[in-house]
Amino acid sequence: MFKPSRLSAVLFATLLTTLGCHAQSPASPASSPAIAAPVVGKPLSPELARRVEVLLRQKAPLPPGSTIQVGVPASSEFPGYSLISVTFSNDGKSSRPINFLISADGKTLAQFTKFDISADPKNLVSAEGRPARGGPVTAPVLIVGFDDLECPFCARLHESIFPAMINRYGDKVRIVYKDFPLDTIHPWAEHAAVDVNCIGAQSPVGYWNLVDGIHAHASDIGTSDDPKDTQKTLANATAQLDKLTREQGKLQKVDAVKLDACLAKQDTASVDASKAVGVSLGLEEAPTLFINGDKVSGALPVEFIFGIIDDALRAQGLTPPPPYVAPTTTASVAGGK
Repeated sequence: MFKPSRLSAVLFATLLTTLGCHAQSPASPASSPAIAAPVVGKPLSPELARRVEVLLRQKAPLPPGSTIQVGVPASSEFPGYSLISVTFSNDGKSSRPINFLISADGKTLAQFTKFDISADPKNLVSAEGRPARGGPVTAPVLIVGFDDLECPFCARLHESIFPAMINRYGDKVRIVYKDFPLDTIHPWAEHAAVDVNCIGAQSPVGYWNLVDGIHAHASDIGTSDDPKDTQKTLANATAQLDKLTREQGKLQKVDAVKLDACLAKQDTASVDASKAVGVSLGLEEAPTLFINGDKVSGALPVEFIFGIIDDALRAQGLTPPPPYVAPTTTASVAGGK
């Protein structure tokens, strides 16, 4: 069955190889009839259009009876090349137009993909309005993490980078978290995201303290106060999360009435918006960090993450700290004795 979108991808991949082969094995001038050069605004000559069609049929597995429509050359931004669009049809269905470049002498067909790199990748993910740790807004490295507070891998990464990241880089890095609760597998993750945002609206310090606490004790959340009851429940989890949030609110002296109203409302709008941003960026898992726009997924070793931060500093002409050396654990010290 004809699948236009799949065909487009196949053509893109195969034509890259075609260009190299064409350059290395030119047809003998004696055996090739003269071809009229393409002219912008005029249809290709029948001979040149046929060459384009034959090449595409060789490189794409088109179904029998399919047709190829070669468009009229148009101006392109690439010197020495005109732009032509090609449409593939079969059984009453047509592909979207696929653009190619044809050289001024009519001897080369090419396909290029252009990417815009004019924007600073640091601004790929907005950190606006989120509680921050580390340096000021002007810090040379911005780290935006998509976090799930019930995710054990998120907890592992969180523990490895805090406080190690702040200790190593000081005010050169600014860190914010965005919400990416995987509620289909983590039943209380969304509630936790709402709760930390409730206190974060009044106290950035309270936000980070609560994030630290939830990640550190996530495995205990949902258990009953009765030691004989080992069953975890969602009701227990949400009650414990609200209690932890109120306790942190008292420590930070926030407006308790406003905090209670936020907890009772459980408005997921901002969490949903954050998840939508993550999906638009191709996220399928947590944790995921964007380090000045460079995407890093999973609970990777802290040495690897620090290496990316060091590269981001060097890219701005800054000297990173000396190579990171992991601290010696108590167990390894004891073992050495």
